[in-house]
Amino acid sequence: MLRVPISFAFPQGTPRAPLAKALDQAIEQQNEELRWLPMLDLWLEQVAGVAVLLAIGILILLLTRALRRLVIVRLIRRTKNTWDDIFVDKAFFRWISYMPPTLICAAIATRMPGLDPAFESSEAIVKWVRQILTGITTLTGMLAVGALIDAGHEIWNRSAKNKARPIKGYISLLKIFVYVIGVIAAVAFTFGRDPTGLLAGIGAMTAVLMLVFKDTILSLVASITLTQNDMIRLGDWVEVPGAADGDVVDMALHTVKIQNFDRTISTIPTIQLVNKPFKNWRNMSQGPGRRIKRSLHLDSASVRFLGDDEVERFGRFQVLRDYIARKRDELARSNRDAQASSAPLDVRRLTNIGTFRAYVYAWLRQHPKIHQGLTLLVRQLPPGPHGLPLEIYAFTNTTAWGDYEAIQADLFDFLLAAVHEFDLRLFQGPTGEDVRALTGRPTDARDAG
Repeated sequence: MLRVPISFAFPQGTPRAPLAKALDQAIEQQNEELRWLPMLDLWLEQVAGVAVLLAIGILILLLTRALRRLVIVRLIRRTKNTWDDIFVDKAFFRWISYMPPTLICAAIATRMPGLDPAFESSEAIVKWVRQILTGITTLTGMLAVGALIDAGHEIWNRSAKNKARPIKGYISLLKIFVYVIGVIAAVAFTFGRDPTGLLAGIGAMTAVLMLVFKDTILSLVASITLTQNDMIRLGDWVEVPGAADGDVVDMALHTVKIQNFDRTISTIPTIQLVNKPFKNWRNMSQGPGRRIKRSLHLDSASVRFLGDDEVERFGRFQVLRDYIARKRDELARSNRDAQASSAPLDVRRLTNIGTFRAYVYAWLRQHPKIHQGLTLLVRQLPPGPHGLPLEIYAFTNTTAWGDYEAIQADLFDFLLAAVHEFDLRLFQGPTGEDVRALTGRPTDARDAG
């Protein structure tokens, strides 16, 4: 029966059956007056009411979206402050704009056609509609809080005094707490349950779940960590020491598949990519250039001072012209007070290795396939049992593997030949020819014959 306070005055002695019949007729008449579409069945009117409510929600969503984009975002972008732009970049206002449609629809649900509380069948429909809208509101509010936390973290990082005090770990923990509470509350509200009871039930089952689904839970947390921190993506070139070196071809809950460069497939547990270090070459592949870091090993015994005629000859090189002129002036000023009878080491002079190093640097600065906006060094490393390393540290203007290897090979083809122009020798271990030259004996049976 309906919960409608209706009172009727009947004469005493009226039979009960006609009284009940009259009461039912009065209730039906009042219900007909509450109908918006009396020509349709009640269930059709209720479907139409839910559709109208959905259309109103979509309309309000479009209005709030337009208000956010055309008014709020534009006003924020025009301000001189930069911290308010962070809230736009972190999608805080986007999630906030999703809340008014659900709140308004929940408030006006009973005013839709066929959803008046006077209809007994409408009570359950309105209840479920409001529960679903409350669950959606809770989820959007949860995401808005997460965006607010991200914005606060970004503002913290932009402060110079806070750069040495990272709080990313605390932020991640806080977001996990907010998301867990938000999801549980949204599920509870959707099904009309008390969130505290659901939390208590989940707490009681935590120990059992951790024991039974330990590996699955660890893999799930690892997957979330990899995704949330953007540590790995499909197609990335990753290098896992002792396990894999290739492209990521598949990412599942428990495993990550990596296709090595020899076309074999390595399967890495997801948790291993979180617990152990690995190298991701994505920034190199997407960057402006790829690094060259290779050394020419020179024989230390071939290092010497240059004579005047050699300095004059190198000064005619287009690449070294400015360097030789600058060094001549510098050495002339430095040696102005030196006497003719001074020891040779009291007078500063150019060396063949220093001039070669300057030549290599200037030549790379003019090379069309070397990226001039990134680090470029030509430096000496400590001498060792394999000679004196002269390291080339530069970046090519391409990251394509084949082109990179070709550029690197062309560079060192030229430098290996150019080193002899400076009367320098490359260092390498003795070969069979060296042994034969020292002993004067044949090194194999063919020479002996």
